[in-house]
Amino acid sequence: MDAILSRLDELILKPELAPLLSLVKGARNGIVYGSKVRFPHALVMILLFRSGSFREKIKLVLKATRQHARNLATFAVIYKTSMILLRNINPSCTGKEGRYDSFFAGLLGGYAVFGRQPGSVSQQIVIYVFARVMLSLAKLAIQPNMHPLSSLITTESRTQITNNAWPVFASMTWAFVMYIFRWYPETLASSLRSSMVYM
Repeated sequence: MDAILSRLDELILKPELAPLLSLVKGARNGIVYGSKVRFPHALVMILLFRSGSFREKIKLVLKATRQHARNLATFAVIYKTSMILLRNINPSCTGKEGRYDSFFAGLLGGYAVFGRQPGSVSQQIVIYVFARVMLSLAKLAIQPNMHPLSSLITTESRTQITNNAWPVFASMTWAFVMYIFRWYPETLASSLRSSMVYM
């Protein structure tokens, strides 16, 4: 048994296998993370808001969990594969990551996994990521030397913007969702609409 483990350790540590192992690790981590995140969320939401027998609800929970895990695992594999290919086909980088490789790999993975399957699980993942991206872009927008207008933002202004950005973002988000819920509820996702009706 020790000889087998020793041989496996040798294989895992080979540099030429690192890209392949990163794909396997990405798929595994996507499955684990997707399951950990989706299972409790789906369990609560489906048990509270869906009608049907307990057995039907459990099937829906497992289906949502499986889809979330599969989406993240598939995205991780496509992204990492694209990064490996881009690093190796770009003659100007000679085996190194290019400046926009992550953007193009994310574009391909996002389209292949989430863009072509606009189900509720995919939409929730993309909306979550979109909100995080918007917050990051807002932070980047006021960083020094990020764009031509950066020099116009004083240190004092930067501090005020940073301190007030979250309260403005949170209150505007809730203002819009309540307005839409009141006047155009059919345009909201059914799960959000159900939560609003319940409250």
